[in-house]
Amino acid sequence: MNLQEVLSVQVKKAVKSIYDVELELVEFQSTRKEFSGDITVVIFPMLRFVKGNPVQIGETIGDYLLKHVNEVKGFNVVKGFLNIEISDQYYIQFFNGIVNKTNYGFVSPKPETKAVIVEYSSPNTNKPLHLGHIRNNLLGYSVAEILKASGTPVYKTQIINDRGIHICKSMLAWQRFGNGETPESTGLKGDKLVGIYYVKFDQEYKKEIETLVAKGYNNEEAKKNAPILLEAQKMLQKWEAGDEDVVALWKTMNSWVYKGFEETYKNLGVDFNSYYYESETYLLGKEFVAEGLKRGVFFKKEDGSVWCDLTDDGLDEKIVLRADGTAVYMTQDIGTAIQRIKDHRDAGGMVYTVGNEQDYHFKVLFLILKKLGFDWAKNLYHLSYGMVDLPSGKMKSREGTVVDADDLIHEMTETARDISEELGKLDGYTETEKEELYRMIGLGALKYYILKVDPKKRILFDPKESIDFQGNTGPFIQYTYARIQSILRKAYFDYLNVLNAEEIKLHEKEKELLKQIQLFPEIIQYAAEEHSPALIANYTYDLVKEFNSFYQNVSILGAETETEKVFRVQLSKTVAIIIKNGFSVLGIQVPERM
Repeated sequence: MNLQEVLSVQVKKAVKSIYDVELELVEFQSTRKEFSGDITVVIFPMLRFVKGNPVQIGETIGDYLLKHVNEVKGFNVVKGFLNIEISDQYYIQFFNGIVNKTNYGFVSPKPETKAVIVEYSSPNTNKPLHLGHIRNNLLGYSVAEILKASGTPVYKTQIINDRGIHICKSMLAWQRFGNGETPESTGLKGDKLVGIYYVKFDQEYKKEIETLVAKGYNNEEAKKNAPILLEAQKMLQKWEAGDEDVVALWKTMNSWVYKGFEETYKNLGVDFNSYYYESETYLLGKEFVAEGLKRGVFFKKEDGSVWCDLTDDGLDEKIVLRADGTAVYMTQDIGTAIQRIKDHRDAGGMVYTVGNEQDYHFKVLFLILKKLGFDWAKNLYHLSYGMVDLPSGKMKSREGTVVDADDLIHEMTETARDISEELGKLDGYTETEKEELYRMIGLGALKYYILKVDPKKRILFDPKESIDFQGNTGPFIQYTYARIQSILRKAYFDYLNVLNAEEIKLHEKEKELLKQIQLFPEIIQYAAEEHSPALIANYTYDLVKEFNSFYQNVSILGAETETEKVFRVQLSKTVAIIIKNGFSVLGIQVPERM
């Protein structure tokens, strides 16, 4: 049991013994810095069950704890807050139980634990990945890693949007203006080459609209009748009919894009266990609509279209099949969800990493799956996130004003290079080591800046601000890790043995650091429940701040006694382990030297 659980049991016993009242819950909070104590029991919620003065109640409970709980060495009461002081021995015994554990904070899955499928990335094959995709990938990958660390088996997946009019736009523009060029002939990544033609289509489309407007069409008519759009629509019809030439071109250009995507994923440090393709899933779901129609989950309108009435659930009516019998996005999402559970029989839930503009869609999808009677539907979660903006404004793919993911990764690496060279701390590094360090710092800065923000919030991403060796940034935390590695390299003595708790009297800064260390497993579990990498990121920053305060206030290698020296090195090493573990679930590497 952790400290809160131990104290919760004892506080309940105290209230039962003194007031003959059964408390269901004991509320705790961290003791405020201006008061002495390590943990605080909030008395006010008890006043619903225990009548009396909150200060007096706090004093009475405090006296009971002091007499009956070995861990408690003192207390004070401020208004309705019981501030409890915990003995040094409790913290040292806790520390002796985790010292040298490289997997501290992580839990192995139990055999009965159901797996979770985490979907992220899910790009279109008409353009390269951009800054918005980076947030999606980093969030999805990190949540998957946090779930794994919490003891949940995970499958990472994505669905690739490889069909539709947007794909045909790139294909048609390449046919008209590409002169047969390929990634090999141009030296461009395949996804970038295809993206160029998506932009080219939009440019030509706008020209044709202007021409039609000049001929007397109104703007809406011109948009619908532009020849290049009509041709793209014909191409889509041919693709759906299985036209050999169109399908062959589609396969060729998609293969260019997939190769480009894989390179970006590798550079970004994310991976997947499986891939689904919309071209293979867009017909899924119809059989479940037919089944739902029989069972009264859906109803048919006069025109033959099929709908789900969700008005009793506070939503509206949702179409699941058109009058001509063709599927809508909701149909294929229903089918794909069911197919995934069939493919991963040990899975009992899914996390969808999709922007907040799709909030309503997922409310409807999850509700329909519940109405269809799938038990796992109660374990579906939409990891909804806000958009990413740049100081220069909003991005638009078709106009070519997006921030390309590869370009941003390169820019971050170059910025890390400039700052590192300016600081001049890389003496003795080979060129290869320097390049690896620049990449690690640049990517660490990018990932941390994005992941430290609550997923639901919109982000204004400033590349230069993110690479700062001071403050709540990735490089600051990486630098602290490297500093600890330097301390460990200088410790020319055996610091691996567990120390006798009775021999150690904690410095105030050591105790504060131990309190922070103790929180890590709890933070992992909470971050998994909340699907929030920001909780891990900000916890790690708080830990690093606490360590740096410890580092500045006590001597580690110059400690007065051998016991103090060994203990402080062990403490430093444990902080480094937590930084590494915390950053690993964020997908961030840490350097041994910096």
